[in-house]
Amino acid sequence: MKKLSMILLVLCVVVSMQVWAQGTKDAAAKPVELIFTSVSVSGDSHTEAMYVFADKVKELTGGSVEVKVYDNGTLFSSENEFDALLSGEADLAYISFPTLATQIPSFSMFGSGYFFSSYEHMNAVLNGEIAHNYIWPKVKDTLNIVPLGSMYLGSREINTRNKEINSYADMNGLLLRMPNSESWLFLGKALGANPTPLSFSELYTALQTGAVDGQDNPLPTVEKAKFYEVTKYLAITNHVIDSIMPCINKDKWNSMTEDQQKAVQKAMDFAIKFNDEARINSEASLVDFFLEKGMTVTHPDINEFRAHVQDAYAANTAMTSTWDMDLYEKVQSMAR
Repeated sequence: MKKLSMILLVLCVVVSMQVWAQGTKDAAAKPVELIFTSVSVSGDSHTEAMYVFADKVKELTGGSVEVKVYDNGTLFSSENEFDALLSGEADLAYISFPTLATQIPSFSMFGSGYFFSSYEHMNAVLNGEIAHNYIWPKVKDTLNIVPLGSMYLGSREINTRNKEINSYADMNGLLLRMPNSESWLFLGKALGANPTPLSFSELYTALQTGAVDGQDNPLPTVEKAKFYEVTKYLAITNHVIDSIMPCINKDKWNSMTEDQQKAVQKAMDFAIKFNDEARINSEASLVDFFLEKGMTVTHPDINEFRAHVQDAYAANTAMTSTWDMDLYEKVQSMAR
């Protein structure tokens, strides 16, 4: 009995020392403030995911890492946030593949029209083996940022003011707002439209006044940005199964302890899961929502769109010459 008591006493001492050591280690960690910027609008799931991430980081680090969230483009515009992330003016931001392609041209492949067939296909590639072995190392080696995963943005559709889109031919001459990068603008051309670069923050007014004829975004963005108030038509084209990559400035990442880094990664994994589930659930009901709002929803032949769009990319040898075609075929073989 005495021997058992001694063993229990020793175990209690060991556990107490481990708890004390961890507490001392956490207390010794230098406090870190992370500036998380996005142009995403209030109520959108990837905006809410920023706050979910902030709360989770605080919980996991015992407050040693604090995240300050700036959404709705309040800190940086869609044109400026990537440069801010690279320079360290911002610590965290959502970055698209067409934006990454401005620095890594081969990445235009991942944002090209009809590259992914479904959410499951996209997620298997962008959060799976290809991401771990190719995409994320390439980003870290080339740029001053560290990817923390890929988050579902939604299936991009075409939303227009006055013109109903029933076929690829109906896209001819359409002033279609696109983000201002070569890859995004080429996507607009591949869709048969006349792409017009414009900041997201200016898009509602541009649709309202007729400065542009239409825009493309996933349905949850159309809802939360209230584009249905200033447009009449929605064409379900599913031309990009879209994603954004939460990235952190590499200098900021390296300034954190290993435990803080693990907590940040775990919190982002949690936020990605939160976003993706919310996004998928939202997409399922939004067509009915837009119909109730008086919009006309059309379903053009996606096979026709896909053929024209992929032909346009195939003809753009300046772009596709940077692509890893073996990887392209591997990704296509994973389609579900």
